[in-house]
Amino acid sequence: MHGSAPKYAGQNKANPTALMLSGVLLLRHIGQQAAAERVEAAIRAVIAEGRTVTYDLGGSAGTSEFADAIVARLGSEVITA
Repeated sequence: MHGSAPKYAGQNKANPTALMLSGVLLLRHIGQQAAAERVEAAIRAVIAEGRTVTYDLGGSAGTSEFADAIVARLGSEVITA
């Protein structure tokens, strides 16, 4: 991840995708492949849907709304063993 964007701190404007994908890389590194795939799939799905995305992705959602949409997507996934 590059840069901290201090001018956007506390404004609910930043796109958290890079931070989340860094978490995906960490999950893969520690051997949590299934969790990494679930998180990455949820991120991809929310972005592809285009309804709850940040301004830089063509939407109007804030950081928290975008993150909440990803969390909701994770919660709605059917997990099969």
